[in-house]
Amino acid sequence: MAAWNLYRHRNSDGSSKDWAVRSNSDGSITTRWGKTADTLPSVSNRYGVKQFDIERRKQAKGYVLVGAVEIDVNGNVVFPGKTPATQPQRPEPDANPDPELPPPVDALYWTIECRAKQAIRVELGIEVRRLIGVIQTLSDQHATPAQDWDGWQQLINATLNAETFELNGQIKSAHGILPWLFLLALKAKGFKGVDIDIATETARDLSVDLKAEQDVLTLFGTDLDSIRDTAEVLGLLKPRLNLAAAMSDTDDCWF
Repeated sequence: MAAWNLYRHRNSDGSSKDWAVRSNSDGSITTRWGKTADTLPSVSNRYGVKQFDIERRKQAKGYVLVGAVEIDVNGNVVFPGKTPATQPQRPEPDANPDPELPPPVDALYWTIECRAKQAIRVELGIEVRRLIGVIQTLSDQHATPAQDWDGWQQLINATLNAETFELNGQIKSAHGILPWLFLLALKAKGFKGVDIDIATETARDLSVDLKAEQDVLTLFGTDLDSIRDTAEVLGLLKPRLNLAAAMSDTDDCWF
């Protein structure tokens, strides 16, 4: 079995998840992840990234190094001096394997680390309050979420102070989709010195490309067409061209 570096992230609800990484002889990186258990079932290979860099990003998200472990081909984690909880078993090859589907998303985990200079922190605070103002306008047009998201107040308080800060929390389906869209809009601004990371429970990092995050839209019981207007207002999607209106304007010019 190959040597891996195992990291653990403890969630605010008391649960935890593990993430492991190793470097391969071909220069690629293999990662495994899942809820803390004897087995890490999910696996992915990545190219063009250094193990040191990806470990550092995970540590910035709150992952703490547990230590070096061995992991077999089935994902069984073995700590030094111990035997596998489950004996390795190589599955019989399947001539027609079903395509592997990503695990469903149950909740999102977010972190914001602000180490920016004061001028940038001021700009960040202005943008936080501007986006929240936009969100409040949009909220009047949407159903009230089952739970309030405490991230709104956390961001307001943190950006009112002149200090650097680090925040983290969860977004559940009961919070509604607006907290996630708000963080994506903030992330899309790309403030220098401000790292905003949003990940699923399986430690999959989310992008600002809504079209690539269908499983997250499913978490909130919606789809891209249903939130298009909101996403456009927040700058996450480019406005669609209204051909009818454009043609009408053109007609007016002809006469």
